[in-house]
Amino acid sequence: MAGLFNRNKKQKQSEPKKAKVKLMPINYSNMVILAWAKAIEGDLGLQKWLKENDYEELVHSVYAIRLKEDSRDWLMENGYAHLMAMINACEGNPNAQNWLLGHKFHNLYHVARAVDHEHTSWKWLAKNKRTQLAILAKSIQKVKDDIEERHNDIHSINKD
Repeated sequence: MAGLFNRNKKQKQSEPKKAKVKLMPINYSNMVILAWAKAIEGDLGLQKWLKENDYEELVHSVYAIRLKEDSRDWLMENGYAHLMAMINACEGNPNAQNWLLGHKFHNLYHVARAVDHEHTSWKWLAKNKRTQLAILAKSIQKVKDDIEERHNDIHSINKD
């Protein structure tokens, strides 16, 4: 029995370590943030516009918000772990929330917490005049609430 445990330990040690991926900058104009919000709501024209204008990470975030695993992986592998952390934080993941705060991504943290119906984050967005981020949070919130409602509906199990 002890040999079995040792074998598993050796296999784990020989697995290659993943290299750290450098975080890409995310500094978007108000117009891009509003286009992103509408793309999240399902505007295919704006999704296309984002892709054609080199905002591929925002297109992947649209799909990651909708639980598409390949887009979640793409964000992590291409330097957008901060966007993926925001999405995970929207879903109530405390580790993602703490990671955002620890790396000083206050805007993303408060968007995520607002999506998760946290009133203090809605107040923070208003106090700091982040109207475009509040619109983004509302768009994400609608999609996330719809997903949760479908997951809780016994008539629509496995439709996501």
